[in-house]
Amino acid sequence: MKALLLLAFGGPRSLDEVEPFLTRLFKGRPPSLEQLERVKDRYRKIGGFSPLQEITQRQGKKLMGKLEAKGYFFKSYIGMCYGEPSIEEVLKEIHQNGHQEVFVLPMTPFRSKWSTGVYKEEVNRVNKRMGDPLKLRFIEGWHLHPLFLESWAERIKEGLDLFPSERRKRVHLIFTAHSLPESVIHHDPYVGDLRECVRGILEKIEPLSWHLAFQSKGGGPERWIGPDVESVLIGLSKIYVKEVLVVPVGFLSDHIEILYDLDLFYREKAQSLGLTLRRAPSLNDSERFIEALTSVIEAHLKGFELPRIETIQ
Repeated sequence: MKALLLLAFGGPRSLDEVEPFLTRLFKGRPPSLEQLERVKDRYRKIGGFSPLQEITQRQGKKLMGKLEAKGYFFKSYIGMCYGEPSIEEVLKEIHQNGHQEVFVLPMTPFRSKWSTGVYKEEVNRVNKRMGDPLKLRFIEGWHLHPLFLESWAERIKEGLDLFPSERRKRVHLIFTAHSLPESVIHHDPYVGDLRECVRGILEKIEPLSWHLAFQSKGGGPERWIGPDVESVLIGLSKIYVKEVLVVPVGFLSDHIEILYDLDLFYREKAQSLGLTLRRAPSLNDSERFIEALTSVIEAHLKGFELPRIETIQ
């Protein structure tokens, strides 16, 4: 039986795991007490843990059901780049369980050496060190799959339903994704994939005004790609926009950058500017999204090119 390995960023499953999570994220450097307490406080405000591992497990379980219904049989595993279970731990388990071929699905449709590239590098590093390496088949670059675009179109419609019907046509969409340093995005497909995806989604919904904005930038003197969410909110307030729907297109599942950054921090910022901010639900393990992942995996099993659509540049 083949193995299917879902890879996600990771997050602490309790407040006790915040420090080891940050240490791994900082490449072995422990966080300062100030950093640790600041991050712990954010996790306290969203319930004391990250739901990412649990959501990824649900995604894997539902995927197995969909694939088995089509006659494909896998055993699913999940691995976290900066959390538990680690990629190394899970690959060793896969090897011990006798699997020889592994389909590796990073849980992001957007290609980048700083997202999918990091996952691939770690998987290949661990696999190379094992005595009998596994046959790996990476699945990436599915940001234009029609069912994926439809998944977000459905979520946007759900988000618009949070506004009174007479105001929905005036709602301004803000598509958000994780920022990266400007110095690392040259010759990287990340921003191009995002823009293609957003335009593909817009073709499936009613016409609305929109922006693409970036969030969660790091500290230090480096310039990060923008515009950031806050500057977009400020700009919209100046042209008397009143209703905003945030669409976290750069993230597939709920985690701190959605539950804290968008639902708490930016909602409060919007309120201070006189804006009503709502968020489209995350894809998580929604039916249409699981159908999209099933189709993406099936295309790789059959050796097909992933579906692509033409978008307006």
